[in-house]
Amino acid sequence: MTAAENVCYTLINVTSDSEPPSEVSLKTDLEKGEIKAKTEALKKVIIMILNGEKLPGLLMTIIRFVLPLQDHTIKKLLLVFWEIVPKTTPDGKLLQEMILVCDAYRKDLQHPNEFIRGSTLRFLCKLKESELLEPLMPAIRACLEHRHSYVRRNAVLAIYTIYRNFEHLIPDAPELIHDFLVNEKDASCKRNAFMMLIHADQDRALDYLSTCIDQVHTFGDILQLVIVELIYKVCHANPSERARFIRCIYNLLQSSSPAVKYEAAGTLVTLSSAPTAIKAAAQCYIDLIIKESDNNVKLIVLDRLIELKEHPTHERVLQDLVMDILRVLSTPDLEVRKKTLQLALDLVSSRNVEELVIVLKKEVIKTNNVTEHEDTDKYRQLLVRTLHSCSVRFPDMAANVIPVLMEFLSDTNEAAAADVLEFVREAIQRFDNLRPLVIEKMLEVFHSIKTVKIYRGALWILGEYCSTKDDIQSVMTEIRRSLGEIPIVENEIKKETGEVKQDDEVSAAPAQKLVTEMGTYVTQSALSSSRPSKKEEDRPPLRGFLMDGDFYVAASLATTLTKVALRYVAIVQDKKKQNSFVAESMLIMVTVLHLGKSSLPKKPITDDDVDRISLCLKVLSECSPLMNDIFNKECRKSLSHMLTVRLEEEKLSQKKESEKRNVTVQADDPISFMQLTAKNETSSKEDQFQLSLLAAMGNTQRKEAADPLASKLNKVTQLTGFSDPVYAEAYVHVNQYDIVLDVLVVNQTNDTLQNCTLELATLGDLKLVEKPSPLTLAPHDFANIKANVKVASTENGIIFGNIVYDVSGAASDRNCVVLSDIHIDIMDYIQPASCTDAEFRQMWAEFEWENKVTVNTNITDLNDYLQHILRSTNMKCLTPEKALSGFCGFMAANLYARSIFGEDALANVSIEKPIHLGPDAPVNGHIRIRAKSQGMALSLGDKINLSQKKTNI
Repeated sequence: MTAAENVCYTLINVTSDSEPPSEVSLKTDLEKGEIKAKTEALKKVIIMILNGEKLPGLLMTIIRFVLPLQDHTIKKLLLVFWEIVPKTTPDGKLLQEMILVCDAYRKDLQHPNEFIRGSTLRFLCKLKESELLEPLMPAIRACLEHRHSYVRRNAVLAIYTIYRNFEHLIPDAPELIHDFLVNEKDASCKRNAFMMLIHADQDRALDYLSTCIDQVHTFGDILQLVIVELIYKVCHANPSERARFIRCIYNLLQSSSPAVKYEAAGTLVTLSSAPTAIKAAAQCYIDLIIKESDNNVKLIVLDRLIELKEHPTHERVLQDLVMDILRVLSTPDLEVRKKTLQLALDLVSSRNVEELVIVLKKEVIKTNNVTEHEDTDKYRQLLVRTLHSCSVRFPDMAANVIPVLMEFLSDTNEAAAADVLEFVREAIQRFDNLRPLVIEKMLEVFHSIKTVKIYRGALWILGEYCSTKDDIQSVMTEIRRSLGEIPIVENEIKKETGEVKQDDEVSAAPAQKLVTEMGTYVTQSALSSSRPSKKEEDRPPLRGFLMDGDFYVAASLATTLTKVALRYVAIVQDKKKQNSFVAESMLIMVTVLHLGKSSLPKKPITDDDVDRISLCLKVLSECSPLMNDIFNKECRKSLSHMLTVRLEEEKLSQKKESEKRNVTVQADDPISFMQLTAKNETSSKEDQFQLSLLAAMGNTQRKEAADPLASKLNKVTQLTGFSDPVYAEAYVHVNQYDIVLDVLVVNQTNDTLQNCTLELATLGDLKLVEKPSPLTLAPHDFANIKANVKVASTENGIIFGNIVYDVSGAASDRNCVVLSDIHIDIMDYIQPASCTDAEFRQMWAEFEWENKVTVNTNITDLNDYLQHILRSTNMKCLTPEKALSGFCGFMAANLYARSIFGEDALANVSIEKPIHLGPDAPVNGHIRIRAKSQGMALSLGDKINLSQKKTNI
């Protein structure tokens, strides 16, 4: 193990701008200075030794003038000094001076002050020289009986470390610690002693646990955690022991400590797959989520519940706990709510869907008119989508859901209202029995709709599905009410000139009640508003949209009027009534056209909208059967087709998910009997405690692919040439938020290289965590140096640097070998993700950084090129497969991905095949990338540019 790989116990900040002091001045301060001067001098000595200086002349000075001092600060610093100072001669023998140090620490182990005793015992855990430890063993044993728990628990740690490293010094350690554990009362001492027995002598640990298994629930949480770990390890290695300890784990689910409950639930799931065990563990997880205030904890535990759901047999158990899971919605955090709703939706069944819908309806009503939290609107949107999904899967629920959701069409939050509208459109198309209810509710809320997009959608639904005479007349009444008095132009001019009394308008407005922060009511008179704003407020909704210049809604209105007029003509036989209704419809269209051409609106009507209204007027004047079919039948057919395609896609994705989760067992697969399995085979199953420890240390071992190219060797970067005096190569291991560089350094000379240091610098959003320690390399020797680099955002980064060293015996300056640059690939942080079309468009409009990449490739097929880009960039294609199938010489697709830092990346691929250049002509076109940050957009563009120039697939 190299020096850089040793566990670093003591981190000391080094000020880079200060001048290094001379050895003479340090010696003077250590010999003759006051306590404060000696303390500062000792600190400087420690920093210099950490930086690679040897300072052998100061060792005896420190032993003579500093070691005898009783000052606590100096004693603490001395512990650090003795930890890092070289204690052996070059040939490996212990320095003579260390005997004096050893004697001093023997005295400290008998010191009356418990802090000095305890900190000395902690220091002994770090010593690697058995000759130094041997004389101290009687004193260490005596510390086990000290009156203070701080000394006793550190004595246990010291004995454990010494037993692990030098068993011959204390061969009876397990027996000694077992006896100590039986009589000990302090929780931290018991925890350390039990931990030692787990690792040193598991049988003794089990014997102790067996004697006190009924009292486990009374122990402190730190000891309970260690007991959970022991039970897990024992049952993992020897499954026959499960029955003996499973009751203990059940008891620990009731622990007062959240950490113990979490670990016990995780252990219980691995030990037993019985429904009662899974239910108990899931219930424990749900309680933790509700009671813990930290959102990160909530998300972690939710992930555990989601993992449980992935198992087919566990899913049935969790279905009974859906209502308990919904209690988590009381958390204000949006991400927690999102995961909870998704989990509940995955688990919902015909047995509990009614209760789920009731809870969700209550949650939706709670969010109404609540604006104290910025995520309320997004949460409402989530609830609407969840209810939508429930109604699609369980059509019987739609009748209960629709009346509640229709209230939100008048909501100012357009996103939530748009989701409600989409749901209503699908419900009214699929469920014929709900049409009268939907039409009735739609007519009720129609006048209060505030946003033009929702108004357009509502108009379309009313025009498409009103089929009775009364409904059609109600729609016309609502349109007239929403449009105000016609002709519009004349009415607006009269208002401007004052012919219409303003007082009437003012009195029409109701007084408004406001609530102050104190909770008291304040009444505000409508008369206080200024006259121009009053005029705008009093305008009916549709007229307001038209006066703002939004004439797209006028085109939608014309289509709706045409549909209902044609249907009215087919239903009502009275010619006079037919002509009256059609004439009224045409009058509305004409007055809207007139308004559009006048100077009253803020923006004039567009030519497209004029054409649409004119076409509708022509259709109504002619009333041909062909047009009747197109307006009243073909429109509905296209909607039905779109919904069918979407449903098929959803079913296909659900089928793929279920196929993933269903474990297929072949007929000739061997059956594994736990009782007949050899011990070494059971250990092949991954140890969860070991995995979590590795994950915390950033050493997660990914399963390498069978392909040799995907192995570690593929990630090795050569840093220097083979003819350089020092050869170096690095294995770049990318964890989630940091990069570990494992650099192999080889001395290719016949000289000893001293203070061989790897100096690194970074470009981009990377940050070097710590400076690698200097090494001494013998002739033709090699060593590994590890360096950690933190990553802050998703963009390409470069790590560069050099290796500097001194040649032993040479008088020249330091030598330097410059290293090749290491390029960090953005693809390690990008993961495919999905979003709705509406979210994609919204992000596309919001993101300010765009990078346009010209397609320059030798791939000749459009679909092949798209697949190649998806593989190269880790992005997901949002455009449905059916839309991309077939060949027309042109392709447009939307791609989306999200980084592990939560950054979104959007791309639009517009490519074509130039047919006139022949079948072998390469694809051309553009890829537009949009992202919130400049680095993301540029890095993704560079990646596409590099990858598309590869050879044919």
